[in-house]
Order: sequence, then structure tokens, then C-alpha cells
Amino acid sequence: MSLVAHLTRQQQRLEALVSLLEQEREALCAGHVDGQQLNELAAGKQALFDELDRLESQRRSAQHKLGYAEGLTGAEAAARDAGCLDAWLAMRDSAERARHLNAQNGELIATRLSHNQRTLNFLHEAAGKALYGPDGQAKRKGLAGIASQA
Repeated sequence: MSLVAHLTRQQQRLEALVSLLEQEREALCAGHVDGQQLNELAAGKQALFDELDRLESQRRSAQHKLGYAEGLTGAEAAARDAGCLDAWLAMRDSAERARHLNAQNGELIATRLSHNQRTLNFLHEAAGKALYGPDGQAKRKGLAGIASQA
């Protein structure tokens, strides 16, 4: 496969990843978070990450076999020599966009988790005792006593 075809394939996968990351951002910013939707997006992202990792390994291996230096300098030289520097730069831009969106989404998730933890801490303090047991299940105050009285 030519380098331009390979870069085009990587670019397509990156565009799909950016689309999923944008959907994830919208889901995380919604008033009500749909856990099922986030799980589906996460599975799609992981599949694309795996595919991109495989494609990048192939590209790096070909770059090395053709005698180019490792890293960005060698990759850019290989793209320039193959006449597809524009495709290389576009792919790099898409990768940077995906990295940026993924970092932003991670910050949104961290913010939501922090908020949820603060809410749980507040409820715990307000109740004066644990609302949830060590198994994560809600404690049912008084149900055992009610059942034994019946």
C-alpha cells in the first residue's frame, strides 16, 4: 500500500474518532447523562484507538524499513519524498484535534465525578451515617425491624 493510501486510511479513522469525541462531549454536557450512550461511545472509541494504533505501527515499520529516521522528522521526510506531505500534515492536524477533544472530555468526566462525590459526601454528612454499604448497595434503614415485627 502506498504511503498516501495509508495516510488516507489513518485520516478516515481519525475523522471517525473526532466525530465520536464530539458526540461524547455533547453527551457529557447534557443535563442528564445517558450511561448507555456513553458506554457505546467508549466502545467505539476503543475500537478506533486500537485500529489507529495498528495503522501507526504499520506506518512506523514501513518508515523504518525504507531507511527513514524514526519519529516525526523521518515521517515528514518520507511523506515529502512520497509526494504526500499535505496528507501527512492533515493527518497530524486531525490527530491533534482528537487529542485535544479527548483531553477536554477527560476534564468533563473528572468534573462530573468530583461533583458527584461532593454530592454523596454532603448526603452522607446530612444523614449522619452511611447511605451505602461497602458493596455499593443502598442501606435500607429499618426494613429488617419492620419485617421482624410483622
